[in-house]
Amino acid sequence: MVARLPKLIATDLDGTLLRRDGTVSARTLRALRTVVEAGADVVVVTARPPRYVDALAAATGLGGTAICSNGALVYDLTSRTVIHSRPLAVSAARTIATVLSRAVPGIGFAVEAGLRVHYEPAYTMRHPGDREAEFAVPSVAHLWAVESPIVKLLAHSAEHEADFLLTVAERHAAGHAHFTHSGGRGLLEISAPGVTKADTLSALCATRGIGADDVVAFGDMPNDLAILKWAGSGYAMANAHPSVRAAVPRHTVSNEEDGVALVLEDLFNAPGA
Repeated sequence: MVARLPKLIATDLDGTLLRRDGTVSARTLRALRTVVEAGADVVVVTARPPRYVDALAAATGLGGTAICSNGALVYDLTSRTVIHSRPLAVSAARTIATVLSRAVPGIGFAVEAGLRVHYEPAYTMRHPGDREAEFAVPSVAHLWAVESPIVKLLAHSAEHEADFLLTVAERHAAGHAHFTHSGGRGLLEISAPGVTKADTLSALCATRGIGADDVVAFGDMPNDLAILKWAGSGYAMANAHPSVRAAVPRHTVSNEEDGVALVLEDLFNAPGA
């Protein structure tokens, strides 16, 4: 526990703040409102693109700032505008796709552009709630002609786990990008070099005069690990990836049990369930 009230709460969404059905419980929402009323900031830090956090803000009334796409975008939830972006260079994306295609036969690729995601035929992952934003292109080569900047390059293999793809990418394409994953089966997430949730959050906090010791963070997947280590108090969810639970000393209960709310209620002396 921290000895004083934190100035900023940074929370992942899927597997952390959100329940399995994608909702925020009444208890968690009440805890977040208590944080805001106490004068602290709440910053969503997610692998999701802005179109997902827009829907969350509309459903919950949450505002403020969101760090989207694993740190590639800083997004204002109230005005629905991108404040800052750090895209992946097309040349790097092309090189990575070539290297991974040789190392993992059958792997497919998609380009996440924030408002849209463009996918080539070998990329078979689909999200039912995202159909209006998904656009097919005839080949991998057509991905590099997409006009919007590449927020993230996505690589998917139905034959392999994400941990395997992460190991392969770091072995064969280190230096070209930052590689991570957020638990999607066989889904690797690729950002520009140096782009992480932690790097973007630390820069945002610096503009607000907030140090790491005044930040409490929550997460569950490898893409959250750097932020959980950077924050003064980082909490791994009970349902977190084994590597995250092993690396982070502070734990809370699962997302299904309102683990974020449990910690916030204690920190801010707020009523529980």
